[in-house]
Amino acid sequence: MIDTFIRTGPLMDATSYPRWAQQLIQDCSEAKRRVVEHVLYQRMRDGCLSSKTMRQYLIGGWPVVEQFAVYMAQNLAKTRFARHPGEDMARRWLMRNIRVELNHADYWVNWSLAHGVSLEDLQAQDVSPELHALSHWCWHSSASDSLIVAIAATNYAIEGATGEWSAIVCSSDVYAAGFPDDQRKRAMKWLKMHAQYDDAHPWEALEIICTLAGNNPSVRLQTEVRQAVTKSYEYMFLFLERCMLQEMTPQSRERMALVEVD
Repeated sequence: MIDTFIRTGPLMDATSYPRWAQQLIQDCSEAKRRVVEHVLYQRMRDGCLSSKTMRQYLIGGWPVVEQFAVYMAQNLAKTRFARHPGEDMARRWLMRNIRVELNHADYWVNWSLAHGVSLEDLQAQDVSPELHALSHWCWHSSASDSLIVAIAATNYAIEGATGEWSAIVCSSDVYAAGFPDDQRKRAMKWLKMHAQYDDAHPWEALEIICTLAGNNPSVRLQTEVRQAVTKSYEYMFLFLERCMLQEMTPQSRERMALVEVD
């Protein structure tokens, strides 16, 4: 029985994909929602984040942005020409988008500079170790997991949530208005680029995943993909929660510490 998946419906329509992929989207939706609707992004949109929180966010997020093209290159190295239609699709897509991700690193640097965070600050990584967990997870998955699982963890999950939260930040002009006129365009480029077009990337990644896995992958593979996607969302959520500690008063932090000890 031929199990090949060939998409016939619209790219960005869940019903265009196999039932197992539709179930994947549903099963991971709550973990994704916690990231996309996190209060940090709402405060960023409203221009209410403290400078300390913004600094932690930009520095802590830098390794993922700077290394994202490397994650994709690690996955590219897992492919072989003409071995499988899904691998050919992945090869073309990864080669095309690696260069795009290199440009995104430049845009992140410009965004950081607008907040007074230098390239040296980004490289020094003087932040809590908890903020490195997301980049470590992405590196681990890209280096160790199968092509299907690693693309699900990074290009599907990370890029998918990022496209949605960046759209929320850009849904109001309040945050952008906080930058001087001569800095605004460069400062907002990373956010604008993701909010405007990156929403297609996770769907393209999902098509690759389904082409590789077929219409009826094993229960074990479905579980591995679901766990990888969920774990990416969970690491993103923990990253945001750690950044938000900067918004708390010393008294609130002390109370939280006592609760954790108890």
